[in-house]
Amino acid sequence: MNQETVLSAHPVEPQVREQVMQCLQDLEAKHDVKVLFACESGSRGWGFASPDSDYDVRFVYVNRLPWYLTVDAGRDVLELPVSGDLDVNGWDLRKALQLLKQSNPTLLEWLRSPLVYRQDEPAATELKHLAETNFSPVRGYHHYVSMAKKNFREHLKGEVVRYKKYLYVLRPLLAARWIRDGRGAPPMRFAELAQATLTDARLLAEVNRLLEVKMRAGEAATSPRWQVLHDFLEAELAVAESVSVGQSSQPDMPALDAFLHRSVMRFEQERERHD
Repeated sequence: MNQETVLSAHPVEPQVREQVMQCLQDLEAKHDVKVLFACESGSRGWGFASPDSDYDVRFVYVNRLPWYLTVDAGRDVLELPVSGDLDVNGWDLRKALQLLKQSNPTLLEWLRSPLVYRQDEPAATELKHLAETNFSPVRGYHHYVSMAKKNFREHLKGEVVRYKKYLYVLRPLLAARWIRDGRGAPPMRFAELAQATLTDARLLAEVNRLLEVKMRAGEAATSPRWQVLHDFLEAELAVAESVSVGQSSQPDMPALDAFLHRSVMRFEQERERHD
């Protein structure tokens, strides 16, 4: 059966990519760290950015060995002041792995982003593998249903709605449906998610119509309520809240510990060779 293709776009201007690469390089030099993985998050990663959408650069980095050997833990986040359309921040690898063991969906989405700025191949490949194999459907499902419920309650109750808020409810609901169907961790790309979970031709056409408008309009643009979408979201949220998903699984802590150790020691040895 033929199915309407869901619209998607992941624009990154060449000069912005150059600026991002320079920012990452400057952060490495200033803080004596190594960026293992850097990607685009938010609407550009999801595939429905507006012309005025920010660039949300997210990364995972590793510190030098002494940083991990102090009694008081150091700050495990690096960020730059928001400059123009550029928002850059990242997590230390230990923090990232602590979140990974909890199946943190934000980190999983970073690692599945279609827009990658930089990656250390051996480390990034293993990190992605650990994220997949340690994914907990129970925790992921609860996160996405809670996100959809919160956004629906806060942004879709009125008669006038910002376009992007529909997507901020639809995306987590479809991610929850993906998990409920036993597919594992959901993809970051909204088009892939919608294509795999929606079959109703009328609804798909409405979603595409919304995406087309959203990708032309500004971030703050509004319209009267889209009743077809609203009715679907209301019904889907009721289903999502009434269903439980499997049993919680335990993360493979020895594998996570071993990866952290290897990554820190490899960076330490690389720096010693260059010092």
